[in-house]
Amino acid sequence: MVLWGIVRAPLGADAVEMHQIRYFLAVCETLNFTRAAESCHVSQPSLTRAIKGLEDELGGPLFRRERNNTHLTGLGEMMRPHLSQVLVETDAAKERAKNFSRLEDVELKLGMMCTIGPRRFVPFLQAFRERHPKVRLVVKDGSNQELQNSLAQGELDIAVYGQPEEIDDRFHARRLYDERFVIGVGPGHPFDQQNVVSAQDLDGQHYINRLQCEFFDHARKLFRERGAKTVIVFRSDRDDWVQSMVMAGLGFTFIPEYAVTVPGLRVRPLIDPEITRTIQIVTVRGRPHAPAVGTFVREILAFPWANAGS
Repeated sequence: MVLWGIVRAPLGADAVEMHQIRYFLAVCETLNFTRAAESCHVSQPSLTRAIKGLEDELGGPLFRRERNNTHLTGLGEMMRPHLSQVLVETDAAKERAKNFSRLEDVELKLGMMCTIGPRRFVPFLQAFRERHPKVRLVVKDGSNQELQNSLAQGELDIAVYGQPEEIDDRFHARRLYDERFVIGVGPGHPFDQQNVVSAQDLDGQHYINRLQCEFFDHARKLFRERGAKTVIVFRSDRDDWVQSMVMAGLGFTFIPEYAVTVPGLRVRPLIDPEITRTIQIVTVRGRPHAPAVGTFVREILAFPWANAGS
């Protein structure tokens, strides 16, 4: 029996409608057309016509009315559980749709570039959670390229990242804040005695390389233009390992200032050249978004980033 096809894909005026199902189930409960009409807040003739239309659509009588004895026919008995399930699932779907619009019981998939430290973002996420406690935020870590691919494929709703080149025209990017790169060293390193570090100071220095650094090629080109060539002694795609190796005295690292998480790491501003990155909130241009996405974007743009994590 293709009952769901009848309800979900109506065939003109003769299709089964939800009010017919409600009226049918009300009569099933009361076995009385008058009381069923009262419980549904309709006139008895309206309820009777609706039941007759349902019987016409399903191909036979659903009730037998014998004086004061109304009871289900065989067809009515067979259809009752099916139509009950249709009503339950329809009501559940409506409730979920309402919750979706009210930002209740909603999952929001956020891509976060792995080189962005938590220091600046935790205050915003805390504030968003307090205002929207029923939005389940799922955060996926990845490089800027990985996040772009996931956005394009619909695996993410939103992403936060930055890169030296322009972001692809497929995406809509809006600035959150700028973040400068600094030189990180451990206690006792010669740079610890300097107020600032220039590219020329890096020549010949041992370098702890962050493999996920989206600015690595850009920075290396600028350094070499100024005659600075470093010696890479350790590589890792984990910033905690890189910073720990720096703290152990193995060399320096080139890192965004708000990505520093290891206590005691000394940071010095990089000058000549000064390198900064712009962190942006990115969505797919032209793609319809759920209410939760729009709310998240509005609030993240309104957040006072100048004071966050400082």
